[in-house]
Amino acid sequence: MPRLNRIVETALYVDDLERARDFYEGKLGLAPLLRTGTLFAYDAGGGSVLLLFKRGASLRTQSSEGGSIPPHDGHGPLHIAFAIDPDALDGWEAELGRLGIAIEGRMEWERGGRSLYFRDPDGHLLELMTPGIWRTY
Repeated sequence: MPRLNRIVETALYVDDLERARDFYEGKLGLAPLLRTGTLFAYDAGGGSVLLLFKRGASLRTQSSEGGSIPPHDGHGPLHIAFAIDPDALDGWEAELGRLGIAIEGRMEWERGGRSLYFRDPDGHLLELMTPGIWRTY
């Protein structure tokens, strides 16, 4: 089997794209890559892209000159983690507090990494993680 190199895209499904834009751009500072009527894409750092799809808007095959994308969608709260520098966690926690974003959990991992957990407006669990959590990170 050929080797997989990394995950390039991660998708979340949101009820309101503008509300999600305000959160991911305005509060987390992600840079937009693409905006359509049903999808916003963001540079999540390190060559990773965060896709925010309008929930229910991708239930049909999407076709263009380049080909087609099969139907997909998601319901319920999902989880993604963003990598941050080892010394950035305290600053992030202070900034989230200033923005009124509740911290739901903290974790100190046995490999030395630390995590901070909070939610986006659609209830997705977001994690900020420092190196030292996984053997690979």
